[in-house]
Amino acid sequence: MGIDRARLRPSGAPFHGVMPGKQAIPLGQIDLPVTFGDSSNFRKETLTFEVVGFKGAYHAILGRSCYAKFMAIPNYTYLKLKMPGPCGVITMGSTYQRAFQCEVDNCELASAIIASEEPAPIGTDVFHEKPDSNRKTEPLAQTEDVKKSPLNPQKPRDKKSRAGAAPTPE
Repeated sequence: MGIDRARLRPSGAPFHGVMPGKQAIPLGQIDLPVTFGDSSNFRKETLTFEVVGFKGAYHAILGRSCYAKFMAIPNYTYLKLKMPGPCGVITMGSTYQRAFQCEVDNCELASAIIASEEPAPIGTDVFHEKPDSNRKTEPLAQTEDVKKSPLNPQKPRDKKSRAGAAPTPE
């Protein structure tokens, strides 16, 4: 975007979820004006972004703080973002093809970063237990300490739920 790094403020802490099993170390934070809508009906607010030093499939990720500030409602099924504007509802949308391409790009990028040994701004401090296919698990044991409760209090003799310290396979 051509923004001087001197404009970045120190960031609080790393965040997770960008790459599986890794944390992202931000270069800093920056406040930028964001506008949704068109010239006849628009909203403009200043949002704080965490800036990272690696290539990503997305240029910006908007989260709860953005939605709260704009009073926006995302609908992931229809790929729409709606918010109140001065002249009615502002609706932003995308296509399924674009969303699919972003997902493909993100998966390819994640695979490339995980495969590389480049330690740059991505850390590997998150602990994950590796699956052990030789580990044996015992079946749940029956217990006498089972409480039966009616599913419908108006019909106590109908079906009942069972709860206990060790439930039966039933």
